[in-house]
Amino acid sequence: MFALDSRLQQDTLTIGDFPLCRLLLSNDANYPWFILVPRRDDISELFQLDVADQQQLWQETTALAELLKDLFDADKLNVATLGNVVSQLHMHVIVRKREDAAWPAPVWGKHPVKPYSAEQVAAIRERLRLVLTDHFTFLEG
Repeated sequence: MFALDSRLQQDTLTIGDFPLCRLLLSNDANYPWFILVPRRDDISELFQLDVADQQQLWQETTALAELLKDLFDADKLNVATLGNVVSQLHMHVIVRKREDAAWPAPVWGKHPVKPYSAEQVAAIRERLRLVLTDHFTFLEG
């Protein structure tokens, strides 16, 4: 049974589910920072997914990145799996803009986390509802 790592639960807001991945929003208003987590048990590395899931993860990642680039008018997208702190396999898709708080440096630890307001989260969810129409289920929480 799929369970989200406690650190991801603590630091993110749930947006919904693609066929394979749970889509999370990092609770840091400094950057539109999304995280995809394959809903598979005990997976910490890409190669541990079967081939079909690897392909599905890449499809969901690239589709999300393309939507976010347009939706947030990104100058660059940072897409990465690291897992040094949270071993559960997860893919970061971070919208970067030349005027963001950390540009051009990496976002990790650059500035204190600035949690989203309820209004900001609602606005992001509404923007996503306009573009995530196929093969996506919105969840509350």
